Amino acid sequence: MISTKIIMAQTETQPYEIIKKIEDGEIRYYPPIMVAEHKSRNPGSGFGKLFNYISGNNNANTKIAMTTPVHIKKNEDENSMSFVLPRKFNPESAPLPIDESIKVYEKESGYYAAIRYSGYTNESKERLFSRKLQNILKKFEIKTSGEEVILVYNSPYRFINRKNEILIPIIYEN
Repeated sequence: MISTKIIMAQTETQPYEIIKKIEDGEIRYYPPIMVAEHKSRNPGSGFGKLFNYISGNNNANTKIAMTTPVHIKKNEDENSMSFVLPRKFNPESAPLPIDESIKVYEKESGYYAAIRYSGYTNESKERLFSRKLQNILKKFEIKTSGEEVILVYNSPYRFINRKNEILIPIIYEN
């Protein structure tokens, strides 16, 4: 059964199913979701553009509720930031961005290994928890199938009880 967790009263959170706990991590199944994504060489540069998109800078002039988490991918050539759109949107109903640097699409379902950490995220924590999760996957002989993703659940203005995660796509067979 897939459950949607609600954080901070009305904020919708991306649903997933916990398949199995493995040491400090989890194996999860994520169903398909709609996302708005911005890619750039500069990490973090997409937040303002994505925020404008959900604030009504789209072809329908529709305000879209903020959801959690924000997805961040970092690598040497290109970085991306994605906002998960509320569940009510699908490929036919999601407003199209006016800003051509934003892509709106349905992200496929998949299995991921996840590990959680608290506080503000930074490169040091991201490396530490990524290595920790990769070591768990190696120990359990679980193969990865793509790049890691950093999930940030809280606004920068929340100072306590912060939640972040590292996700790594995996090849998993029940």
